[in-house]
Amino acid sequence: MSLRVTSDAAEFQATAFPFLQRDPVLHTIIMSNVAERAAGTYPPEDGTAYYVSMHDDAGEVIGVAMRTPERPVYLGALREDLAPEIATTYAELVPDVGGVAGDRAAVHAFGERWAELRGTTAAESKGTRLHKLGTLTELAAAGNPRPMTMDDIRLAADWSADGFHDEFTSPDLPWATRQLEMGTLWFWEVDGEPVSMVGYHLPIFGVCRVGPVYTPPEHRRNGYAGALTGHLSAKILAQGHQACLYTDLANPTSNKIYAQLGYVPVADFVDLTFQPA
Repeated sequence: MSLRVTSDAAEFQATAFPFLQRDPVLHTIIMSNVAERAAGTYPPEDGTAYYVSMHDDAGEVIGVAMRTPERPVYLGALREDLAPEIATTYAELVPDVGGVAGDRAAVHAFGERWAELRGTTAAESKGTRLHKLGTLTELAAAGNPRPMTMDDIRLAADWSADGFHDEFTSPDLPWATRQLEMGTLWFWEVDGEPVSMVGYHLPIFGVCRVGPVYTPPEHRRNGYAGALTGHLSAKILAQGHQACLYTDLANPTSNKIYAQLGYVPVADFVDLTFQPA
């Protein structure tokens, strides 16, 4: 086996996508992140990205990983036996990285090697489940869906910061503006008032990942997010694409709602956070 590292997203895309596109749902996170950076549509970043590909003796890709600036290492559905060598590589490239995410077995194999090299301890900090839409059953709620408008930019930025602290440390107006430009963010409205928002990623090899999904606390438990997710899922299907999404395993309510819509589990992933020993 051999290992290759690049910071060029386009080069990595050419190398890894023939392997990843065999299952574009399972590999949606890596493919969407790499594709946006390769196309130059991802916002400017401070720091260097490192993309890793593992190859068998014939040179074929058998596993990949990525680490983008200020993020944990992401292994996705990496095979467990490949994780220690990838951990060794990242320990040289980004020795102070704060964690790793992906398939549980691979993540723990990575963490064990990281502990040997860096003297850290590790703990699971989050569990997520990837779902793929099977047969859609749309859900009803009071109100109606509508696409985002220019007047929603501030609201979308505020709600994203409120609901996704790991992604947004403050309201991100440029992010919200990009959603408007791409037409990928929708709101559920009741009597003219926005009560929920749902977005999705543009298709990569025929797969659209739904998210973010957010409802302010005062509007929850009314079915708005489920109805809006169903509406967008129907649009994705009508365009000839597959729909997928991630749920937080600690939130049984959202998992139940997505199951009612027709989303079925594909794989579970975990986040492992490193701490000094």
